[in-house]
Amino acid sequence: MSLATVSRPLGTAGKLFAFALDVFMGLFRRPFQLREFLQQSWFIASVTIIPTALVAIPFGAVIALQVGGLIQQFGAQSFTGSAAVLAILREAGPIATALLIAGAAGSAIAADLGSRRIREELDAMMVLGIDPIQRLVVPRVLACMMIALFLNGLVSVVGVMGGYVFNVVLQGGTPGAYLASFTALAQLPDLWQGMVKAVVFGLIAAIVASYKGMTASGGPKGVGDAVNESVVITFLLLFVVNFVITAVYIQLVPAKGM
Repeated sequence: MSLATVSRPLGTAGKLFAFALDVFMGLFRRPFQLREFLQQSWFIASVTIIPTALVAIPFGAVIALQVGGLIQQFGAQSFTGSAAVLAILREAGPIATALLIAGAAGSAIAADLGSRRIREELDAMMVLGIDPIQRLVVPRVLACMMIALFLNGLVSVVGVMGGYVFNVVLQGGTPGAYLASFTALAQLPDLWQGMVKAVVFGLIAAIVASYKGMTASGGPKGVGDAVNESVVITFLLLFVVNFVITAVYIQLVPAKGM
């Protein structure tokens, strides 16, 4: 294995990190592209809200069935609601949001910027003295972060409602016990953690998609490759970052006592 083969992924990671720093600096430049931000927010919401709601239902159902069946073996059926809410707020909500943001919104961003790249629109903007990052990337990054936060709330609400229905209908649970046990194990920091995860995941998905789109080459085939690579890289980064955030949270926030 040659040195160039080993160093290529490190070089790509370094360029991605430098691109993220450029995006961060672009957040403070004026004028802010409000119109582009609103257009991208509406577009991302329109392509993700329905799939997110449909994905949240089976997420909540599977969690309710698995957790409910496990808890029944210990004779603690009254804590099914609390365990389901805890799993949805901490993991299922942010993960489902991240997958849809990366798969739907991220691929659209990479395809759009990649098309602009091969049509030399980005080069034309730079010749005119317009920074493509400040003009195109920053509004898309902020839009992804905001919509990811809203989608996480949608997944949490729909997931909890789906878990309630499946627990009461299929597992013979009582509605009062499911609702009353919400605060037995879950606590307010769990909600904040899920929201922070959603915002971070939206940030990562938008930056990776924008970077791959703006560095696309090789014509239409290169744009397709950039879209595929952006989705794969985003998925890998999301699971790594999710593990890190969860590990740090467990160390900093103690579990709620009974």
